[in-house]
Amino acid sequence: MIEISAKLAGQVTEFPVREGNTLVTGDLIAQVDDREARLVLAELKAELSSRQATYEKVEAQVLRVDQQTGGHLQSQQSQLQRALAELASAKSDLDYRQLESKRSQSLLERNIIPRQAWENTRNALQQAEQHLQASEAQVDIAKAAVIEAEAGQTELAVLAKELRAISYEKERNEAQISRQKVVIENLRITAPTAGIVDQVFVDHGEYVVPGQRLALMHNPARVWVDANIKETEVRHLKSGNTVDISVDAYPDKDFHGEITRIGDTATSQFSLLPSSNPSGNFTKVTQRIQIEISIEQDEEWLRPGMMVEVAIEID
Repeated sequence: MIEISAKLAGQVTEFPVREGNTLVTGDLIAQVDDREARLVLAELKAELSSRQATYEKVEAQVLRVDQQTGGHLQSQQSQLQRALAELASAKSDLDYRQLESKRSQSLLERNIIPRQAWENTRNALQQAEQHLQASEAQVDIAKAAVIEAEAGQTELAVLAKELRAISYEKERNEAQISRQKVVIENLRITAPTAGIVDQVFVDHGEYVVPGQRLALMHNPARVWVDANIKETEVRHLKSGNTVDISVDAYPDKDFHGEITRIGDTATSQFSLLPSSNPSGNFTKVTQRIQIEISIEQDEEWLRPGMMVEVAIEID
């Protein structure tokens, strides 16, 4: 017998099965009210869509900042390289002008050149010094611009962390959505296997709680015999022994099967009040061992609970 139970609490909105109905795997047995669960699912999906939009927005910001700061940084680095090259040129020119000034001073002292030529050399030296100072200032400005552009790149790191945080939130939302879908699935109770409904315990409109029995069913294609054999006879049995079975409901029909399992425990150990013999008084009673016998089902005649007698062929 297969017991069908409720997994979650709620009011039964559909209960289409009745005793004797034949079901296939997946047929609806009971539908518990899932309106609130579906609203929660819709809310979670909306939240996920919102986070997805935020994620795409931040991605666009990353692209924009990368394009802006990346291009700006390259530009400023190029300007710094030009300023450094200009500074090197200004230093070289100053060195040349200093040598020219010393040579001109020497020639002036020996009256080899006119004073006007010496003044021109001195002016050129002053201009070279001023050019060097201007080049050094340009280098300092270019370095500051590069530092500023590099600082803009740190915004990318901030945005990357924000993207990771949003990504984690999306994963959490997706997990919540998956869990909510499981909740909705659990509110729809379906047949776990093909079979026949033997008994129902609730009806449309009733409120059920987790674990409450809704129906009993059995699969007529999977029928076996449980036989309780005296412990003194079990030693003669083994798996595979052929069995002739007579069913009280069909006295004129023969059924056949074979032993598929021999129990490991006496049936008395499963009673509600097993005797532990605390008083010390003891009456020896032959115990029973349960065995399982496969049986050839014929036109679904055999049903759970029928009484049978077995004749087992032993070696």
